[in-house]
Order: sequence, then structure tokens, then C-alpha cells
Amino acid sequence: MKALVYTGVETLDLRDVPDPVPAEGSEVVVRIASAGICGSDMHAYLGHDGRRPAPLILGHEAAGTLIDGRRVTINPLVTCGTCPACLAGRDNLCATRQIISMAPREGAFATAVAIPARNLIEIPDAMRFDQAALAEPVACGWHAVRVGLQAGAAGPALVIGGGAIGLGAALSLIAQGVRDVTLVEPNAARRAYLAERCGLSCVSPDALDRAAFGIVVDGVGFAATRAQASALCAPGGVIVHIGLGQAEGGLDIRRMTLQEIGFIGTYTYTAADFRETVAAMADGRLGALDWIETRPLGEGAQAFSDIRAGRVSAPKIILKP
Repeated sequence: MKALVYTGVETLDLRDVPDPVPAEGSEVVVRIASAGICGSDMHAYLGHDGRRPAPLILGHEAAGTLIDGRRVTINPLVTCGTCPACLAGRDNLCATRQIISMAPREGAFATAVAIPARNLIEIPDAMRFDQAALAEPVACGWHAVRVGLQAGAAGPALVIGGGAIGLGAALSLIAQGVRDVTLVEPNAARRAYLAERCGLSCVSPDALDRAAFGIVVDGVGFAATRAQASALCAPGGVIVHIGLGQAEGGLDIRRMTLQEIGFIGTYTYTAADFRETVAAMADGRLGALDWIETRPLGEGAQAFSDIRAGRVSAPKIILKP
């Protein structure tokens, strides 16, 4: 089959690789129709993710078909199902969790991928594969919002980052009942794009200077965005942190302590969150899901380069095998 293989820092090659071999009795092969480029794919591409060593097929935001024709989206998080975390419904914290596109599991920038059958969710005929491939990044935001609201956070809400993770969080806030949502995005072209496509209030990072937000979602995870989150969260509010941009720096711990500002790190989603996200997508609660740009898989290397250079207004590029 054809696959886009990460072979070294800022290097991707389209090459022929062996077809995936599913584990007998538990896995199936999905023929990929659409696969999105994630920020974590970019981290690997830049050589910043030791969990994704070259050579490796990246890509974990995907949808496609089974051999019997069923249309599915893929939950790429593979868990054991038997540990205390899994049994408690917090399978995203499974101690032996794996994810496709992270060694040792090959990813979805390919003609096909092997995945446990329990990780598949059928999608309605009205949902396009390009939309279904957005389930994974949107589910990250859905999970973060659910956790933040259950911790007592309330609007108004601020989301930092206009990529797919931040946008998914903003849409999830609205879908879960928070109506006053502001999104921070430094790229002017993307701000205009999101305001037009999604009807969101989008501002530049320097447009806000008042700690007025009961819930702040950091979908970027750099020191500068954490500093902004801890400055703009209202007293008694909650910061929900999704982004994995940098490991350290930025939080104003003194202010957070004196103002009783909570901080919650969130990672991916539970299986229940993923199912709820797909249901919300299917019934229109997350909007038109049309904030994408599609390119052939063979142009994947150029797509990564364009994202790296800031030449892409859409929050998500979908690659088509």
C-alpha cells in the first residue's frame, strides 16, 4: 500500500509499504478515506517527539470503510480495558495505552490501518469522511470542556488557540451550554476564517487585558499561553490545559494561589467522550464542520511544510489517500 512515512526531521516520503496485518480475533483493517494532520504530527515532523521515532507512519485523525462497506471513524487510543483506570471509565489514563501513529503502532497517513474493532464508531451516511476525521481533535476539546464544567467552571469562556484543538473546545463549550465564548488566535487570516466559517468571536492575543473568564482553555500549551491563561482567568475560575507545546513555564502560581484559580490538565478523551462527540457531530450541535482544507496524500510533505510556514488559514488539513 502507499503511505506517507516520517523518515527524519522535516522529511516525509510517499512510499510503498506492506499492508497492515490485524491482530487475529481483535483487530480489523480500515481503508482510509480521510486523515487529518494534528499538532502532534507536527511535533514529530520537527523532531520534538521521542514517542514517534523515524521511520514511522504518522496520522491518527481518520475515517474510512471496512471490508463490508461500513463507514466508520476511528478512535485511535488503544487501551487494555481491564486496568483500574479503564474499569472506572477513565480509559484515557490506561497505563498501557497506545495510539496509532506512535511507536509501535503505525498511523493513518496510508491506504489502510489496523485497529481494534472496539475502537470504531459507525457514522451516518450524511456525514462526510472529511467531517468524520475531525472526531478525534474535537473529542479532545469535548473531554476538556466536560472535565472543566464538572469541576465547577462556568462562563464566560476563553479559548487560547485557533487550531483544531482550540476550535473543537470552543465549539464544545457552546454545545455543552456555555454561550459567551471568546477565541484567541494570533494569525489574522485564521481569525477572519473562523469568524466567517464558525461565527466565533475571535481576537488577537493582545486584545484582552482583564481577568474576566470563569473558564480558560489553553489549546496550545506554550509558556506564553499559560501566562495568558493564568492572567485572564477570573478569581475562582478554572484553567483547563490541553496543549502540549512546551513542558514548562508560564503559570503565575502566586496569582493562582491567591485567587483560588484551579488548573486541570486533560489528555485526549475517554471512549464515552469520543462516542458523545460523534453523536454531537451527527446531530449538528458542533456546526457545519467545514473548517478544513483537503489535499492528496501525495502532497502531504508540502502540506506539513505549509503548516510549518504559517501559510494555512484553515485549522485542519485533511489528507486523502
